[in-house]
Amino acid sequence: MLNYVSTTKSDPVNLDLLVERLKVLSEPKRLLIFNLLMEGVHCNCELSEALALPPNLISHHLGKLRAVGLVNTERDVLDSRWIYYSINRAALEELYAAFGLFFDPNRIKSRRPNCGPQHTMCLPES
Repeated sequence: MLNYVSTTKSDPVNLDLLVERLKVLSEPKRLLIFNLLMEGVHCNCELSEALALPPNLISHHLGKLRAVGLVNTERDVLDSRWIYYSINRAALEELYAAFGLFFDPNRIKSRRPNCGPQHTMCLPES
């Protein structure tokens, strides 16, 4: 498991999960679906209409988003054939925190390579 431990926080960032979620979101249609869900709860037909995609393709993309925990589902209480999709807030907060920690400019260290012409250990003997 890949983990990045922040020097400012004790909780490690699970890089494997971050990579998995970013791979899923890197597909443009999934990112569009995710963006629509940020506006609130949607059903498959609303997403299909908004993106001009067939419902089965929307379902496929929603399945991928659900598999990595980014999207929640809820069945209608009156008719369980209807499923409503929403953002998993906890997963979104985790993703947001991971990005903040991983891409923090304060992580950049001043380091010089231990080899090459400018390093004394690698200079040829005279």
